[in-house]
Amino acid sequence: MKPVAIVLALILGLAIHRWAGTAEPVRPPGDRPNSTIEQARRQAEILHEAMHATLQVVHHRYYQEDEGLPLPAATLKEVFATMEQEQQVSLRWLAIEGQVMNTDHTARTDFEQAAAQALKAGKKSHEQIHEGQYSRVAPIILTNHCLKCHVPDRKNTDDRIAGLMITIPVQTP
Repeated sequence: MKPVAIVLALILGLAIHRWAGTAEPVRPPGDRPNSTIEQARRQAEILHEAMHATLQVVHHRYYQEDEGLPLPAATLKEVFATMEQEQQVSLRWLAIEGQVMNTDHTARTDFEQAAAQALKAGKKSHEQIHEGQYSRVAPIILTNHCLKCHVPDRKNTDDRIAGLMITIPVQTP
């Protein structure tokens, strides 16, 4: 349970930091104004870094393959569900390199397929604004520890990448 507690503590810390010192009361999920595109971009960047760091730390320090613990990425999907329900912010893993571990992580849309190609080509992120939603995909590093499952027949231990797609409602002109 340590990984789950750490993840939740980090997410709670981010939430407290975001709202600390604001004069406005926290609004119910359906009553929040949408972000501007620039605000959504910055929120997605920060959220991506927080999720990436959390995944790496939990995976490397607390996850042990033979202890029957859930994978950290699978545990974070529970956090993703809460973020979507409470904040209307959608997060989704996207398979880029290596074996697809869950068919839910396969690129489904033209945007997701373009994002996968862009990240494979070395781009730092790929984004779009569509129907009042800002979406950003950025890489998640799959280190040697991750490659045991994601690239089981690898010939080297070079890092590979997966993606994290973050979608935030935005104000449209």
